[in-house]
Amino acid sequence: MTTLRVRPTLGRTTPVASPAASPAASSVTTPDGASRTACRRAVDDLLAAWAPVLDAVEEGAVQRELDGELPTEAVARLKSEGFGALRVPAAFGGSGLDLVGVTRLWIELAAVDANLPQAFRGHFALVEDRLWHHARSSDQRVWFDRFVAGEMAGNAWSEVGSSIDLPRTALRPRADGSYRLDGTKYYTTGSIFAEWADVHARVATPGHPDEVEEATAIALVDLRDPGVAVSNDWNGFGQRGTGSGTTTFDNVSVPAENVLPFEERFPYQTAFYQLNLLATLTGIARAALADVVEAVQSRTRNFSHANAPRVRDDAQVLARVGEVAAAVYAAEATTLRVAQSVQAVADAALAGAEEIAELVEASEIESSSAQVVVSELVLRATSDIFDALGASATARPLALDRHWRNARTVASHNPRNLKARVVGAHAVNGTPPPYAWSIGSTRRRQEWADGRPEPRDLSGGATD
Repeated sequence: MTTLRVRPTLGRTTPVASPAASPAASSVTTPDGASRTACRRAVDDLLAAWAPVLDAVEEGAVQRELDGELPTEAVARLKSEGFGALRVPAAFGGSGLDLVGVTRLWIELAAVDANLPQAFRGHFALVEDRLWHHARSSDQRVWFDRFVAGEMAGNAWSEVGSSIDLPRTALRPRADGSYRLDGTKYYTTGSIFAEWADVHARVATPGHPDEVEEATAIALVDLRDPGVAVSNDWNGFGQRGTGSGTTTFDNVSVPAENVLPFEERFPYQTAFYQLNLLATLTGIARAALADVVEAVQSRTRNFSHANAPRVRDDAQVLARVGEVAAAVYAAEATTLRVAQSVQAVADAALAGAEEIAELVEASEIESSSAQVVVSELVLRATSDIFDALGASATARPLALDRHWRNARTVASHNPRNLKARVVGAHAVNGTPPPYAWSIGSTRRRQEWADGRPEPRDLSGGATD
């Protein structure tokens, strides 16, 4: 297997922290007690190493948006540079970054093309799952080798018309111990660029009288199998380059070792998935800020009732731009704090069940709280930029509307009103958050007692 180029390693002995200006930096130190200055230097080195790649990815990003083209070449560049191996330990050829460092790069990447961090969302989740199991003494070198070689995983969980709890996509055991996979998945983000798919499926039991009680599993499926077809039919008004279309599986063979019990999934996946979207939203806001600053600096057309001859001197315009800048600052600081919270769970792979459960709950509440706030900040900021510019800023070639459309699409994945309710229920009643939410037709099996769900075992055992 050919190992592709990987960006300079910044391992856990030199963790990547956020800038000193944000709250996330103040509590991060290296294990040997190095100062925050060293941490900031590590961040600077990380971003400098990736700057040429990000510059290359940014070329043509606006035109891709206008033309509705997938960022195929950009994804290929990221894969070849080792982007998908950022979390793989340095000992296995990866960059060994912690989640704060990865989140910084997600934000930077979203600022040049908002589609790309989300396109890699399912991939990083699978990497995280393999890291969790490797830390718990299950050798995952075969997957680490694939990630370092540039192979990518896509997501294949959601379906149209299925119930919340039970996917129609089915794994059926074969006599040789392998499985046959059949079904159709929607919102298969990133799969059109990928070699593998992370598929949530029902394990069909021959002769079982009631499929509702059948177990579900994660199937790691080779997308190069002739029975797999991936379509770019996502028709949303935003994030159109994420490759979030439909994938069908027709008599696809899956080796037994690639079928994993769902209840053994890494326990902080919900917060992890949300962290990626928070980073994407933050990057979108940063891009919107850069665009409005550039436009205000160069704008010569003005209104008769403006406050200054030059737009860039108008106090109200400057205040609006300042509000957008403040929103970006707050969104980034909040997102990096969530990254620290999720990293704390990742570091606790060998801890006891109670400690893991406490850390998971904390990360879920932090990510949910952040989603409520960051979504609001970014949606407002990406709309408010037009107050500083006027009608000419709506010209389609400028594509400034892409910031709001993309942000609105990202923020719609997990509605913030539902997350606000989760946070409020936890604050008032101590109600645990949902640890593995899904979407589909309502048919809930969750048991309720005394106003709160029954506790779940987050130590790797059953989740029901």
